Amino acid sequence: MKTKHNRAGLLLLVLAFITAASCTQMKSSKVILTSAAGDVLAEKENIVFTTEKASGLLVSVDLENKRQLIDGIGSSLTESSAYVLACVSPEKRREILEELFGESGANFPITRTHIASCDFSVEGKYTYSEVAEDMELEHFTLDPDKEGFSKEKYPYIKDESYDHLPLIQEVLEIKKAQADSEFRVVASPWTAPPWMKDNNAYFEPGYGGALKKENYGVFADYFIRYFEEMKNEGIDIWGITPVNEPFGNNGSWESMHMSPEEQAEFVGKYLGPAIEKSEFEEIKIFGYDQNRQEMPEWADALYGEPEYAKYFEGLGIHWYGSTYLVFEDILEEVHNNYPSKSIIHTEGCVDNLGLPAPDGVGDPEGWQEEGWFKDDAWWWEKNASDWGYTAPWGSELQTLYAPTHRYARNIIVSINNWMTGFIDWNVVLDSDGGPNHVGNFCGAPVMIDIENEDVYYTPVYHVLKHFSKTIRPGDVALKATPVEGEYKDKLYVGAILNQQNEVVVSMLNVTDSEIEFNLKLDNMYAKITVPENSLQTVITPLNQDSSY
Repeated sequence: MKTKHNRAGLLLLVLAFITAASCTQMKSSKVILTSAAGDVLAEKENIVFTTEKASGLLVSVDLENKRQLIDGIGSSLTESSAYVLACVSPEKRREILEELFGESGANFPITRTHIASCDFSVEGKYTYSEVAEDMELEHFTLDPDKEGFSKEKYPYIKDESYDHLPLIQEVLEIKKAQADSEFRVVASPWTAPPWMKDNNAYFEPGYGGALKKENYGVFADYFIRYFEEMKNEGIDIWGITPVNEPFGNNGSWESMHMSPEEQAEFVGKYLGPAIEKSEFEEIKIFGYDQNRQEMPEWADALYGEPEYAKYFEGLGIHWYGSTYLVFEDILEEVHNNYPSKSIIHTEGCVDNLGLPAPDGVGDPEGWQEEGWFKDDAWWWEKNASDWGYTAPWGSELQTLYAPTHRYARNIIVSINNWMTGFIDWNVVLDSDGGPNHVGNFCGAPVMIDIENEDVYYTPVYHVLKHFSKTIRPGDVALKATPVEGEYKDKLYVGAILNQQNEVVVSMLNVTDSEIEFNLKLDNMYAKITVPENSLQTVITPLNQDSSY
């Protein structure tokens, strides 16, 4: 199995594009704006850079500080997404998927999916290995992902044959029909089959269960069988995590506890060697797969033993530890300690959408969201809460937030601090944020009123599309100086060098007033105005003369 990024050669190719700037002026080729005012990837007037030094707030992009390769911006394909898409006509479904994954739309190049059931399964509690003590996995089957949904049981269903696996296959069909066919699938189990666990259950109140040590080998084999059967269905897996959220969720839905040391042993002695000796040796293993604060502890455990560390491509991370902090200091620390290992964001969403406040919550009205469907303004203002907002089990890190800000801030700041890719959670849900078999409703880029087939592309989708169209797999992150002083935590700026030798600078203004600053590329300066409550991208070719 390849354990490093194989990125040195690609970086040398990128370096070859850069030549010394000899012109006295430089002009952007595109300025793209998405905003609360209604702009959606709107093209604005281009910007001129000159050699005249600027005064005031300055953000510099270091063209020589080329960093990680980008894996892409995307969203996840779940059984719940498949169910909602089965509730619209096949023609409308295709239109939606073309918008999400086709070249004329967002063209998401990366996704995540669940291995067997998760909370975003319609009924939940299913596995691909139902027969207990089937140590040879003779009864392994992907049939639960192909069964479809009965119209008799679910009256809004339009296509009874559609399900989780056909959804992934339809997306691949779209990808294969276009020039940009890249599609990376990250797969994660929420739990091992119950018979492999100490509680013999998918989950139970207060506890998700743990993998029995004597079943480490058969669970590794379970992954290999999954790869084989998915390949038989025309789906290649690009990466995996050993288990989603190994700290568990208090037994609220499918889960499986695993300590850092247990995961290191499971991957180092069982899963890693099993993949290495299989035909799937290129599949990447991303360890951990939970919130950012605990990354250093997990990195030390997973990478501490060289014979184990070699099997890990890097860490998968989520964002649920805070509604506003990105923890860039932790990203930087983990990268500096383990520079050969990558960091990829594997899940994030507007959590607990519209749920009534439990006892003990200090702001019940703020906790329970309302009015998000077909109201773009809702997504641009601080209307969303999260699992810990004003709750005894939460902290001051859980505040009300604007979903568009949370997404854009996280992507900009994280890429500026070594993140290689960002995968949103469910790409499509119904207008309530489901279905979810335990009632854990969430926001999604696309939400559909399944009774009326009313499709809503939310502003979160606009933001993700904005990034996906301007930051592509194979691009290289550049270091942008963080904004300090008056506009710290108000303006966020990040940059990449794309494969067309253009500098792509993304900027987020979270205030209600426009912000002006000076942008420096090499020895060139430009005055930039970022409209209020907006995401703006400036794309500038490096090799140009002043004769535009």
